[in-house]
Amino acid sequence: MNTRPFHEIPLVAPTEAMATNPARVMVERYAQHGPIFRTKTMLGNDLVYLVGPEANRFMLAGNRHKFSHRVGWGQLMGVIDVYGDGLLTMDGPRHDEHRRVMNPAFAISYMDRYLPLMHRIIRERTADWVARGEVDIYAEARKITFDVAAEALVGFRTGPEVDQFRELFFALLMLGEHVASEQEYFEGLAMLQAELHRLLLPKIQARRAHPTDDVLGLLVQARDEDGQALSDAQLIAHTNILLLAGHETSTSLSAWLLYLLVQHPAYLARVLAEQDALMRGSDADPRLEDIKRMKVLEYALSEAERMFPPVAEGPRGVVAPFEFGGYTVPAGVYAMYSIAASHMLPEVFAEPARFDPDRFAPPREEHKRTPYALVGFGGGPRICIGINFAQVEIKALVAYVLRHYRLEVAPVQQIMQVYRPTGSPLMGIRMRIAPC
Repeated sequence: MNTRPFHEIPLVAPTEAMATNPARVMVERYAQHGPIFRTKTMLGNDLVYLVGPEANRFMLAGNRHKFSHRVGWGQLMGVIDVYGDGLLTMDGPRHDEHRRVMNPAFAISYMDRYLPLMHRIIRERTADWVARGEVDIYAEARKITFDVAAEALVGFRTGPEVDQFRELFFALLMLGEHVASEQEYFEGLAMLQAELHRLLLPKIQARRAHPTDDVLGLLVQARDEDGQALSDAQLIAHTNILLLAGHETSTSLSAWLLYLLVQHPAYLARVLAEQDALMRGSDADPRLEDIKRMKVLEYALSEAERMFPPVAEGPRGVVAPFEFGGYTVPAGVYAMYSIAASHMLPEVFAEPARFDPDRFAPPREEHKRTPYALVGFGGGPRICIGINFAQVEIKALVAYVLRHYRLEVAPVQQIMQVYRPTGSPLMGIRMRIAPC
């Protein structure tokens, strides 16, 4: 079967609506053009979109070696300039070797080590909610998830040092929103990076002197094939990426999951009934086995991931030509797979705009009927290394909040997801808090 050349792929114009409603935009383009179309970046580079579960499988599994994370995340999205060359931006055997070192600390069996500190931080950070009366649930989730990631992965303890660390990270994320020129951006970037290094280097030196079995400890002890240890720059880059990924996804999904449950009281009642059955009226913290058995909550988490994915699209650089959808795509262009659109295709998910967690429960299991349909954490061999960590943390956080507080969405606020490039509520999600 003959394929058509790249220049015949349907060309679409860039649109600012991609930041506020990428799912709608991409589903409309998918309906009009099929699973492949192209556009131009702001700098005039060719960018091709591959849309749908089969496109996800193509890029994440079957032909993943034709796509570069380093070019996509590292160069197109600027991750290397901001955070360094960490796990997210590595390709090939180098990535595989560094991931192999980290894998033990992210296995589901390892979550027992993290769960007690998750419970402690959740209790500490939510203790004043009732007294405050109203909180931004997104901002509060960010404090919790960053504290957890900073302590579990790097060894920071909740307090002024972690607060400073978190604010530096948030400033890096939002730097482009608050500068007037390229010079101001790079001056601000250099200052923030210097502050991060000042905080991280003592942690690295401490791990070298006294090895530990957390993620940073494992990385400090790692050696490459020539027996060389990782440099300070490599360790800082890995730490930056793990902390970024280790709290951004959990922050967004925790906030949206609580919002969705409060907006759907019938399903919320089912979640609470499951909590009562599992905990048998006890106020003790749930064990890892209890967390695993929270299936009603788990289905709602999957639905939050589907409706509000923390990242709308996955960027790659094309490093080898390929054929897809009847067209030939050359090396040297950029490519994206659309997470947001895949989650909203009506031929995959029935009534995709409706909150319906039971779509993930047996016997329906819509995500299993069409593999690579749900890709909020990626998929294939490079599925997010922290997926177990995130899912356990989110379930622990949401379960605790629902068992101890009554939440009500505060009036007079605009609640919508925006992507910059990760997703977050535009102005947060304010909720009124009362004790149960």
